[in-house]
Amino acid sequence: MAGHISVFIACSLDGFIAGPDDDLSWLPEPDPAAGDDFGYAAFMAGTAAIVMGRNTYDVVAGFDGDWPYGDTPVFVVTSRPLDPKAPTVKAISGDPVDVVAAVQQEVGDGGIYVDGGSLIRSLLDAGLVDDLTVTVVPVILGAGAPLFAGVVRRHALELVSSDAHDNGLVQLRYTVVA
Repeated sequence: MAGHISVFIACSLDGFIAGPDDDLSWLPEPDPAAGDDFGYAAFMAGTAAIVMGRNTYDVVAGFDGDWPYGDTPVFVVTSRPLDPKAPTVKAISGDPVDVVAAVQQEVGDGGIYVDGGSLIRSLLDAGLVDDLTVTVVPVILGAGAPLFAGVVRRHALELVSSDAHDNGLVQLRYTVVA
């Protein structure tokens, strides 16, 4: 398959991407004055589309303010009816290979950003994820939505880089070893 499929996500030290009841209050806000968005803008510049799970979409759609993804097409993997928060949002369903193929047919060979724990795990297990950027936040949640717990097989990764930030965040970049 053409196109690059990437994960860019934060997790707690104990591997959760959200606390109980989808709590995200533990995530640090980027400091625009410091000019450090932890590489997110650069990552998004190479992103042609976002594919996210339904729960992730519901959480993001509940945020106050403007739609955070601008004009980037967002495909929400769901089997339930969807009320799009922005005109760029579209429901999609199917197995991981079919979902990726449908997105690539619509956006071409550009990069695809995958978001949401269950979706990340299913695409990883299907061998579709090329690289992962995981920012570890120095907090232990104890419970919540896991990032990798529940994958059905082992996945070897190769470390590309690691960056420690002054606020205690550690950003790890990996490629998935085929």
